[in-house]
Amino acid sequence: MTMKNANFLKENNARQLWHPMTSPADSHENPPKIITKASGVSITDIDGHTVVDAVGGLWNVNLGYSCQTVKDAIAQQLETLPYYSTFRGTTNDAVIELSYELSEFFAADGMSRSFFTSGGSDSVETALRLARQYHNLRGEAGRVKFLSLKKGYHGTHIGGASVNGNANFRNAYEPLLPGCYHIPAPYTYRNPFNETNPEKLALLCIAALEDEIAFQGANTIAAMIMEPILGAGGVIPPHKCFAPMVQEVCNRHGILLITDEVITAYGRTGAWSGARLWGIKPDMMATAKAITNGYFPFGAVMLGDRMVETFENNPAANIGHGYTYSGHPVGAAAAIACLAETKRLNVIDNAASRGDQLFEGCKSLMDKYPIIGDVRGGHGLMTAIEMVSDRATKKPIDPDTATTVQEVTYQSGAMVRVSGPNLILSPSLVLTEQDAAGILTALDAGFKAACD
Repeated sequence: MTMKNANFLKENNARQLWHPMTSPADSHENPPKIITKASGVSITDIDGHTVVDAVGGLWNVNLGYSCQTVKDAIAQQLETLPYYSTFRGTTNDAVIELSYELSEFFAADGMSRSFFTSGGSDSVETALRLARQYHNLRGEAGRVKFLSLKKGYHGTHIGGASVNGNANFRNAYEPLLPGCYHIPAPYTYRNPFNETNPEKLALLCIAALEDEIAFQGANTIAAMIMEPILGAGGVIPPHKCFAPMVQEVCNRHGILLITDEVITAYGRTGAWSGARLWGIKPDMMATAKAITNGYFPFGAVMLGDRMVETFENNPAANIGHGYTYSGHPVGAAAAIACLAETKRLNVIDNAASRGDQLFEGCKSLMDKYPIIGDVRGGHGLMTAIEMVSDRATKKPIDPDTATTVQEVTYQSGAMVRVSGPNLILSPSLVLTEQDAAGILTALDAGFKAACD
């Protein structure tokens, strides 16, 4: 608990700190909310205002803010071994145990090995690098390119930004990594084909993927990376046929498939992974966020059979990559406890039922408020409301109106996240029916204020 008083904190809010995903000028003009406490699935700001956190931290606090078993595991590990490196020649007991537990957890996805990181962007970067090395080891050094989806989000490192499908994360930092190409996302509300049928759109996107592979040359492409459900891009779930078709295309052309599961792993979709939701087995899975419930920065890249066979059967397969905090014992201990609690609570069931409640509730709001152009979700606790100023033209909402929705919703009892025209809901997977109802009531007040 900080010793500084509230006035000091408010006076210095955003003065010495640059915040991610906004401009320093905006943070000065609109100081961010100062969150000082959290309990269960609720957060409390510096003025004592308590709301349900419908953002779930940042998609990561799956078990809420009061998961004592994870806190205890962190405290105990700090007492016994607060840090040691896992670089060549040393390891720690917690990371060995965690790697075993993860191999069991992800066995149904075809994953049997782990490479540990400090978070989601690190996990994506690791997967991209290992994909290139995989092809090098197999004598196909020309396979260096990457494919991904427009609207996809893959973190903020140079590699991740390069495969990102949103210009907001790219333009200010270009030129980025060469050899990254994007295909249309299966986004029924907005797509270049003007196709609203999800299955037909999936087929059109697959045709675009095949066309891009033919144009680039399959023997130049290392991997395709995609989110099983696009998250930060506005919760865009594809038709159920899409991911299996992507895998078939990649396998046929010798292209590795990486699923970015930083959001979707550990139960958020109502399945234990996004890959399992769609019935596919990728070559790598990038995970992070909920692996420690947000209590410690940590991530893991899970590796499938093709990766294991190529790296472990080749004496030249030296992995010249890693992070100071790869396999951090405190993070590993947190992840072990988090995984155990995640399984004990069987959070996928609650994620599915509460996700349906929020999804249906948001669709009901759409019947009341014309500024709601589209509602997307239906797969666990991932829901987005796309706001428009005109439904007929799908013109995006005015930013000031979107801010009104967000602010009134907060004052009415729920923290929500607005990203461009999208209002995104990603609450903890231990959300109750009453909590979900409270989010919907707060949203109703927010939209009413914006439409009055």
